[in-house]
Amino acid sequence: MSGKPAMTSRQRVTAAINHQEPDRMPIDVGMYTATGISAFAYWNLREHLGLPVESVELVDGVQVLARIDEDILKLFHSDCVFLKPQAENYWLWNPRGKYQFKVPDYYQPAINSKGEWVITRGEKSMRMPEGGYFFDGDWLNMEANWQEPHFSALAREAERLYKETDYFVTFRAFHPYFEADIDYFCDMITDPERLIEQNATILKSQLENAAKFIDTMGRYVGAVSMSGDLGSQAGPMLRPETFEQVSAPFLKQFCKFMHQNSDCKVFLHCCGAIEPLLPILIDCGIDIINPVQVSAAGMDPQTLKDKYGKDITFWGGGVDTQRVLNMKQPHEVAENVKHLTDIFKPGGGYVFSPVHNIVGDISPENIVAVYEAAYGNSLYRSK
Repeated sequence: MSGKPAMTSRQRVTAAINHQEPDRMPIDVGMYTATGISAFAYWNLREHLGLPVESVELVDGVQVLARIDEDILKLFHSDCVFLKPQAENYWLWNPRGKYQFKVPDYYQPAINSKGEWVITRGEKSMRMPEGGYFFDGDWLNMEANWQEPHFSALAREAERLYKETDYFVTFRAFHPYFEADIDYFCDMITDPERLIEQNATILKSQLENAAKFIDTMGRYVGAVSMSGDLGSQAGPMLRPETFEQVSAPFLKQFCKFMHQNSDCKVFLHCCGAIEPLLPILIDCGIDIINPVQVSAAGMDPQTLKDKYGKDITFWGGGVDTQRVLNMKQPHEVAENVKHLTDIFKPGGGYVFSPVHNIVGDISPENIVAVYEAAYGNSLYRSK
C-alpha cells in the first residue's frame, strides 16, 4: 500500500483536484447540496448506529438535507464539510412520526388539509406531500448567501473552519449563465441575443460579488460552486453550439477571474447525460464536475476517465443511486463502489461521493456500505 505520509483532508482534496494522487482518495460526506444525505435517512442512520438523534439539523430546506455531524464525518472519513453557520434560533419541526429536525426559526412549513407540508413566499410556494421526503415546486432556499447578515456569518464560519479544522469547503452562490428549464433552452434558440445581453449583466454583477467573496473569505475556501442541469437521462437538453454561443463566453470570463485572483477552484453541479458538453466546460475553465451521473446515456465511467480525467476532476459517480443504492443489498452496493472507484481514482482528479444525494428511503445498512467500501478502497498502490 501507499508509503506516502498522511495528508490533511484539505491537502488531500487539493492534490486530487490538481490531478495528483494523494495518500488516499478523498471522501465527501455532505459538503454540497448534491453530495448530502436526506434528513430522514440520516435520522435512521444515526438510530441504526446507536447515536443521538435529538439534534438532526436541516441545512437545505428544499431537499430536506441534514447537517452531517462530526461523529459521522469521522466515522466515514470525510475530508469535506458543509459551509453554513448555525442559526441564532431554532425550533423542532416534526414532519411525521418519530422524525424531529432542528430548523431555523425563519423556516416555517405549514400543513394543509391534504396533509401536505407547504412553504409560501409571496406568489411562490413548494410542497412536500404526505409521506414525502422533500419539497417540490418553486425552489425556496432557507437563506440568500449574498444578503446580510448571512454573508458575514458565512465568512466568519469559513475562517473558523479553516483555522480550527482541516476540512475542505466550498462556497455556494454563483450563477452558471443558464437556467435549467426547458423554456430557457428554447429561448436560447429563438431569442439568443436577449439571453446574451442578460448574461452580460449577470457577469458584471457576479464579478463584483466574486471580488467581494475573494476579499472576505477567498483564502479560507477551496472552491466556489454553481449549479444547473444541462442533461436529461438520454442526452444533453441543448446543442453544444448553442451553449457555446449563449453561455460559454460568460462562464469562461468568470472562471478566468476566479483563477487569476484566487486559489479557488470552480465546481459545477450539472446532472444528466452531459458528455458532449464536457469539452466546452473544460475550455471554460471548470475545474470540478458533479454529480457524474454514470447511469445516464453516454456517461460510461471508463470513457469519461479516459477522455477527460486529466482535464477535469470528477466529484461524485461513486455509487449508482438510480440502479444500485436504492435496489441492491449492502454487499452489492459495496461492489458497485469498488468498481467505480477503481475506474475514477487513478492519477487523482477524483473525489468520492455518490451520484447526487442519498434520498430519504435508503436503508442505513446501504449507507454504511457506501462509505465503508469507499474508505476500504481509498488507498493508492505504491508506484
